[in-house]
Amino acid sequence: MRLLVLGGTVFLSREVAAEALRRGHDVTCACRGVSGEVPEGATLLTWDRADEPPVGMAGAYDAVVDVSRIPSHVRRAVAAVPDAHWVFVSTINVYADDATPGGPGTVPLREPVTDDVDLSEDPEAYGPMKVACEEIVRSGAASSTVVRPGLIVGPGDPSGRFTYWPARLADGGEVLAPGAPEDVVQVIDVRDLAAWLVTLAERRTEGDFDGVGRPVPIGDLLDECAPDATLTWLDQAFLTDQGVEPWAGPDAIPLWLPRPDYDGMMHHFVEPSLAAGLTVRPVAETAAATLAWLRDHPEAKVTGIGRAREAELLAAWRARA
Repeated sequence: MRLLVLGGTVFLSREVAAEALRRGHDVTCACRGVSGEVPEGATLLTWDRADEPPVGMAGAYDAVVDVSRIPSHVRRAVAAVPDAHWVFVSTINVYADDATPGGPGTVPLREPVTDDVDLSEDPEAYGPMKVACEEIVRSGAASSTVVRPGLIVGPGDPSGRFTYWPARLADGGEVLAPGAPEDVVQVIDVRDLAAWLVTLAERRTEGDFDGVGRPVPIGDLLDECAPDATLTWLDQAFLTDQGVEPWAGPDAIPLWLPRPDYDGMMHHFVEPSLAAGLTVRPVAETAAATLAWLRDHPEAKVTGIGRAREAELLAAWRARA
């Protein structure tokens, strides 16, 4: 298979290119080439997607994998390679309802935003722009798969969200656990997602799928990552009163989301994806690999509260009465 990866230097797109190379495919990575190196064995096609595409792309590839969120970039690329099978990586942020568990065809989508929006000025445009990108791919490509990932985790994660947990649990001691242990969460290892994207390209699978792992209670997830950890559960109301932020940021606890408002964001139906070839590894394996990668790359980003803030919150919890 002649595979065009739009990107190929960072996290998911790089892992897609590397996986396709391991399977013996002919891989071209189209990018500016400034965010890192493409995997050894891949061909670099230098292209700033704000510019017109290089000539001769039509007919040169059997499949394309694209992770873009910019409608004009997707529109330009689909017009350049309309005859290939497209695997477009979207996001669960396209869904308009974060409270209801579901998936493609069961949860409504946001209204598309077809213009390019600077997310530093309007971060809420992320999901709507992805909706527009999905529509561009479906209408312009010969055939297509749309995959909507949730939280992608594992070695190389530039967000530092899941990385917080392997790092914190490895430190030991009393660990602040957020919310309720039965709160459902989902993560997907970047290597599992990348492998599935290549499989979808190979099979020219058509349709919309959520790229998520199995939904599990957060208590089970943390126990699988560190069975001997000493967890102290602080409920949602207390954390909110203390000014702790959910999900991401310097004063946040990753994987924690307000319930029931976000019961659906971390509980998408994985069964159709498993039937379409997705396989997922145990989260313990992902946590171990993430921790090993972090130790090899101590400069890597880890988001979330620090140990001093955690100790302050635990002390306030014990003194609340």
